[in-house]
Amino acid sequence: MRLRTAGAVALACALSLASPVAAQGILDLFGPDRPARAPRPARDVPRAEKKKPEAKKKRERANAPAEAAKADAKGAAGSETPAPPYEAQLVRLSEIIGALAYLREICGEKDAEDWRGKMSALLDAEAPSGPRRDKYVAAFNRGFRGYELTYRACTENAKAATARYLEEAAKISRDVTYRFGSP
Repeated sequence: MRLRTAGAVALACALSLASPVAAQGILDLFGPDRPARAPRPARDVPRAEKKKPEAKKKRERANAPAEAAKADAKGAAGSETPAPPYEAQLVRLSEIIGALAYLREICGEKDAEDWRGKMSALLDAEAPSGPRRDKYVAAFNRGFRGYELTYRACTENAKAATARYLEEAAKISRDVTYRFGSP
């Protein structure tokens, strides 16, 4: 008799564990307060976004000059040569030169104005006009303005940043000259 009772209990436990549990939270054990959720579909169907027509018209008007500039750039890009392989290095060098132009100026160094001249020489040699020139000028301005916002006076940190940038600018100049310079 004990064997039958133990077998029945074991069978009941096995069957109760095999059935799915409907409870998702501790309070659901005492009965759900809300109806059970419908099962999710096999794949999610993307929903169309509702957009206001006025906002769309504003975006179109705002993007019209940018799209026209892109179209002009595409037309000019067909006649322009592709960017050189050292483009990213020169963009970084332009940003460093911009930072040095500002940092050397606030630290009262005599060569502060020379950095602007070096940037002009770089622009004249690499990109006299066009989108590449704009990219270099934007990088120079980004470096200059980034430190202009941060430093108002020459500090030890400004001097340390200047030293790091002088080393990095020298390294980039050497690397570009060594790898891509004429023999």
